[in-house]
Amino acid sequence: MSDMWVAWPNGCDPVDLSRELSVARERFVSTGATPDGVRSVVADSWRRSKASGVDPDGAPPPLDLAYDDLREYRADHPMAAAMPVVRRLLVDAAGAAGLIVAVADEAGRLLWVEGDRTVRSLAEGIHFVPGTNWDERHAGTNAPGTALALNHCVQIFAAEHFASPVASWSCSAAPVHDPDTGALIGVIDVTGGDQVAAPPTLALVRATVAAVESELRVHRLTGGRVHPEAPARLSVLGGTGRLTLGHRTVELSQRHAELLLVLTEHPAGRTAEQLALALYPGEAAPVTVRAELSRLRALLPELALRSRPYRLGRPVTTDLAEARALVARGVPGRALTMAPGPVLPRSEAPAVRELREEFAVSLRSAVLRAGDPDLLVRYAGSELGGDDVEALHACLAVLPATSPRRARFVARLARLDAELGAYATPLQPSRG
Repeated sequence: MSDMWVAWPNGCDPVDLSRELSVARERFVSTGATPDGVRSVVADSWRRSKASGVDPDGAPPPLDLAYDDLREYRADHPMAAAMPVVRRLLVDAAGAAGLIVAVADEAGRLLWVEGDRTVRSLAEGIHFVPGTNWDERHAGTNAPGTALALNHCVQIFAAEHFASPVASWSCSAAPVHDPDTGALIGVIDVTGGDQVAAPPTLALVRATVAAVESELRVHRLTGGRVHPEAPARLSVLGGTGRLTLGHRTVELSQRHAELLLVLTEHPAGRTAEQLALALYPGEAAPVTVRAELSRLRALLPELALRSRPYRLGRPVTTDLAEARALVARGVPGRALTMAPGPVLPRSEAPAVRELREEFAVSLRSAVLRAGDPDLLVRYAGSELGGDDVEALHACLAVLPATSPRRARFVARLARLDAELGAYATPLQPSRG
């Protein structure tokens, strides 16, 4: 790579270089004089910035995408499919080193800014936040904006920035291209202190871009689905909800478990209005659902949640779907084994209550049809069948009079009789 793209020439002293750049920048801004001693790629960018009317001491870059618009826009942007790769290869390492990573679209609008929390807070002071436009015409010389302007990777060190509020920062960025058409679709940037301008940082960014473009190619070949690194499985039977992603397991809030379950049941997607009806017993504004979906997207970026309509960008299996399939195949015993309890038992969401009832009825019918005494006793002793009066009577009918298990079922029927008035004369016990 030519030295013109790298901020630190071999053998340079970054402290001396920063001082010289400050003098050259001040002279250019004040007089328009040719910036001697400045890389040509930077000098040319200063001229473009000045010609575009960028005030080096003026207002910060504008906010092009407000929160709701940003959330919808980036969910559908091609770069969303590759964010797990960016986080794995760049964000984790950058955060540990006290740096931040920004991903912008082809127009220079920042879509994601992640990494060290303290540095992100400081970056807010220069409006380096999601939704702002950092192309050269709005922000002057900066790595993501200049990389987009030149369609080439580049580093910008300290006072090489055209805007004075950004002169204490350094950044390394490289453009991202569509793997099929070669069109420019975005840029990936690392921002922080002076160390960001060291040559290895730009090499790391370029390697991440190569991995991202490879991931986008796989994403395209798999029909628009995110290439999964490991199977994703949602567990909703008998608990509050748990998502397993390879070796990682996430305990979900009840609302997030409900959302994921409904989306797995409707792979083609649901609108915010449909989700509101599915999840809330009373009336709920779609904006409430959108807020929950935004939190879910932040919690589980691996799922590549899409919008318009809302849908999962990565296939997710559920223990409910597996258990239903076992019932349909005529093996209710295996379904009962994998179902320690009802579907999200504490949920009052209308769609979940419907799924809970449907599964309970289908499993019960399959157990009663099977005519297997051992299966019947297992079902009556489970959380799913423990309050089923008919199943309890059926157990008393098939268990021998000497069976120690009879007492438990008799006691349970007595309790149900006291609570619900549901106890009827038990069937005569078997003489077997």
